[in-house]
Amino acid sequence: MSLWIKICGNTSVEDALLAAEAGADAVGFVFAPSPRQVTREQVAEIVPRLPARVEKIGVFVDATFEGIEAIVSACNLTGVQLQFQSKSGIRSQLRDKFGLKLRILQTLHFGPGIVAQADSLASDSNIDGLLVDSRTPTAVGGTGIAFDWDAAASTLFGNPNFPHKLVAAGGLTPDNVSEAIARLGPWGVDVVSGVESSPGRKDPAKVRAFVAQARLASHKNKRET
Repeated sequence: MSLWIKICGNTSVEDALLAAEAGADAVGFVFAPSPRQVTREQVAEIVPRLPARVEKIGVFVDATFEGIEAIVSACNLTGVQLQFQSKSGIRSQLRDKFGLKLRILQTLHFGPGIVAQADSLASDSNIDGLLVDSRTPTAVGGTGIAFDWDAAASTLFGNPNFPHKLVAAGGLTPDNVSEAIARLGPWGVDVVSGVESSPGRKDPAKVRAFVAQARLASHKNKRET
């Protein structure tokens, strides 16, 4: 299985197409207060312009099932990224509504207790993968700050028996994504601020370099393992 690459925080059809043409597997759209926030109407216009092979992921923070369902349906999204711990059965509701065609990613923020959090989600068949991110007191994503890769490599990412796919996020750039892949061996990588010229605007050279470096590092990692 080749490395899964997601370019998140897209706010325009030009940026989403840039990610697709660079070879990304998925593009993300933030439906929450953020410099990268988009509306349902914006994304409903962008998605039909994208190749069918590219996954379209909606990012949600403290959203209701009804709100997520309406956006997924209106925008023809193929996946959701939940930036909050669902306590009301939202993941199971989404699975019941959309079936296996919807990729459900649960975000965890790296820090004390993350292994216990991940273990508590290990048996949840409604989760397709865990996206491991960093956070700050004022931001739950898109921070541009990397978490402790050494600690992650020796705990969560170092467990070969963990059942869910693990996606590394937080502070990734074209310059460090190779190191992150070599140290963590993730199933996928996700980037936002590391490929921007300004919040919500992608830098074409950085997007292309990120995908190229990630693919190269993934192939190298496979040869060495």
